[in-house]
Amino acid sequence: MILYLYWFYNTIIGKNEGDTVMAVKFSDANRRVAYMAYLDRENNTRHHYFDEDMKQYRLMQSGDPGAVEESAQMMQRMQAQLRLSHDPLLNVKYLFVSNISITTRFAIEGGMDSETAYNSSDLYISGLERCSTPEEVLDLHREMFDYFTRHMASIKKDRVYSRPVIQCMDYIDLHLHMPIRLGELAEYVKLNSSYLSVLFKKETGVSVSEYIMNRRIDTAKNMLLYSEYSASQIGEILTFSSQSHFIRAFKKKEGITPREYQMLHSRDSLKAAIL
Repeated sequence: MILYLYWFYNTIIGKNEGDTVMAVKFSDANRRVAYMAYLDRENNTRHHYFDEDMKQYRLMQSGDPGAVEESAQMMQRMQAQLRLSHDPLLNVKYLFVSNISITTRFAIEGGMDSETAYNSSDLYISGLERCSTPEEVLDLHREMFDYFTRHMASIKKDRVYSRPVIQCMDYIDLHLHMPIRLGELAEYVKLNSSYLSVLFKKETGVSVSEYIMNRRIDTAKNMLLYSEYSASQIGEILTFSSQSHFIRAFKKKEGITPREYQMLHSRDSLKAAIL
């Protein structure tokens, strides 16, 4: 352990004469991030994978009651694993603000009026002042997530789909990182492919392939804003055949390239997180 720390210090911090290039290459922030990654490895901890983290928001966005428990469990795990502050109360408050900023954006993208979403976010963040223990923050978080989930459910109550179509939607959301074919979906819901194709378009207004593409682009938008992956990595994760294919498909739906979307909305995302 001591030898490893000595190597790490001299390699990353760059105190040796032969490491002056490395010292210039790494900024203070990069050194801190590298050291935090080292501590994670030593303590056998990690941040949650993107899909794990996003599940709570997708459930909330669809009005699924299971979103509340999913988010509560995620908050508890994050509270135990992530240290944004040495003060336990301040640590969980930081996690709350991070969580509600993403919750608000997902709710808006899911159809909630933006003014309602931002006012609700402001209301719950101001409620943090009344929390004097981590447990009270977690209770407020559960109340907040329940409110957003119920609101999204009320928005979508007029969108009634048959069970096979709902099953297809759920299957698609869980397999966006893999190729998805109509025959595969038909087998999953135990329907004829032709019948499923007609039923799906009748209820959703789009074909199965269009729906899959729309969900991939929507997921790409969230990943561009909330993950550490580059646009090319996101395109690969979501099984686009090439980077150019990803860019063309994204621009066709959004009118701008993935990079332009990221630059346009990152400032808004930061503002939402701060307010």
